[in-house]
Amino acid sequence: MAIIKLGEGVAAASGSLGGVTFSRNRGGPYIRRRVVPVNPNTIQQQFIRSLVSQLTSLWLSTLTALQRESWDTYAFQVPLPNPLGALVNVGGLGMYVRSNVPRLQVGLSRIDNAPVEFNLGDFTAPTITTLVAPNVLTLAFTEADDWANEDDAAMLVYGSRGQNDSINFFKGPYRAFTGILGDAAIPPTTPQILTWSFGLNIGQRGFLRAQVTRKDGRL
Repeated sequence: MAIIKLGEGVAAASGSLGGVTFSRNRGGPYIRRRVVPVNPNTIQQQFIRSLVSQLTSLWLSTLTALQRESWDTYAFQVPLPNPLGALVNVGGLGMYVRSNVPRLQVGLSRIDNAPVEFNLGDFTAPTITTLVAPNVLTLAFTEADDWANEDDAAMLVYGSRGQNDSINFFKGPYRAFTGILGDAAIPPTTPQILTWSFGLNIGQRGFLRAQVTRKDGRL
């Protein structure tokens, strides 16, 4: 599917349409012939697909009409950016899956009731303080953040495969490799020592991504 923004002609486009793919890099927008990538069907991919399938089944057979309606309302009130940066409503099912897949990845409970606070939940971005070894790092975060001081919340950390040192931007894919769990009684302390999800070689560059899941399902 391609997302096209019309202006004087075509102002912007992203995605695939027919046999062509629309994208952009630092030189500007470009069009290339569409190539269907090989599906490696890794264990991690199979796991994520099974979670999406389970959640979709639960949406259809387990959630009540009122619960589904509340997720629809949350999705309407909290639009997400599409590849062109425009805010769009991803729908209740989209939000339900988006909120729960990362939680289930790290062993947190499933959230069936939609959040009643219409935002994604704020948090302070973590920083890498020390690269102990090619595959080990220390991650500093803000202990006073709300997520760190509530049960059933977590900071989810994702890492990239090793990239050439000349690469300055990385879109994905990332692999989840840890969750720093919040705790109302004994909050986690900073920094945390983490092991990279993929092996990194000396001289390679790794990219890190972090999200926070709150106890009410905001992500």
